[in-house]
Amino acid sequence: MQLSDFDYFLPKGLIAQYPAKRRTESRLLILHREDRSIEHRRFSDIIDYINKDDLLILNNTKVFPARLFGRKVTGGRVELLLLKNMGEGRWKCQAGGKLKKGEDIIFDDGLKAKADEDLGAGRKIIRFDGIKGLENRLERLGKVPLPPYIKRDAAVSDRKRYQTVYAKIKGAVAAPTAGLHFSEGLLDKIKKRGAMIKEITLHVGPGTFQPVKCDNISEHKMEPEYFRITEDAAKAVNNVKIKRGRIIAVGTTSAKALESAADDSGMLNTREGYSELFIYPPYRFKIADAMLTNFHLPKSTLLMLASAFADRELILKAYDEAVKQGYRFYSYGDAMLII
Repeated sequence: MQLSDFDYFLPKGLIAQYPAKRRTESRLLILHREDRSIEHRRFSDIIDYINKDDLLILNNTKVFPARLFGRKVTGGRVELLLLKNMGEGRWKCQAGGKLKKGEDIIFDDGLKAKADEDLGAGRKIIRFDGIKGLENRLERLGKVPLPPYIKRDAAVSDRKRYQTVYAKIKGAVAAPTAGLHFSEGLLDKIKKRGAMIKEITLHVGPGTFQPVKCDNISEHKMEPEYFRITEDAAKAVNNVKIKRGRIIAVGTTSAKALESAADDSGMLNTREGYSELFIYPPYRFKIADAMLTNFHLPKSTLLMLASAFADRELILKAYDEAVKQGYRFYSYGDAMLII
């Protein structure tokens, strides 16, 4: 398939710059695959579409304040996006601006670092001075890594709102945004309804922001992302599968992690590692029976994943309807439940 097959028109005014006042007040588009119909609801109404024996799979990754601002000795500004802790004070980073190997970087509280290794494509290994207390200092100095289409500086409130209420395991540089709509109260109501909830982990990496540059999308390579499926989660999924219940993947990241650990018989394996799985039509899902997702960027790998789950033409129909109805798009925007 061609990259142009996943394009659509979006007025800039529909790109959400802030979250809804309350998580569950977002709008929710219900997309029915069988009869290709669409409903318009509020997110709190999602409980009406969850059955007693359903299993929701949540991605419990936690966003850390990965964006750092410093300066070179010469006074030049340096922006870093921390990607991976390499140990001993060394971090793999995406560096904005020119930064030569061996150059020093100074941060606001006197923390210092040095460009240790050039990995190409703007990636660097940065070595921080003083390992003791480094994690706490980075936590304090760092800013929430809001996506580039949010045209404002990160606020204090983003530390809470650009994070799911069930976030536990630190390691993501972007939020699993479909989960941002859940409150603790709504999750409790879902459990009381008789549905089960299990957690898995996929640390959303910088690849989520990287555009697809090849016209033939099959040539695109995904950046590896760490994921973990516990034995408890795998057993729960397989039991529901055997009983012919529904697995509801909360977010494209949950869906990707599940598919990365699925076998050919449609069962889920316990697994930990890195996934480079690129899901696009005509991929056939083995695990998820329904999926909750936000509205994604044109020509993005996340839109391609959603198009594989539902049907490209149906997804674009839903997006067109969402635009006409004034839905809010992207990370802090509204949601869609595909059933």
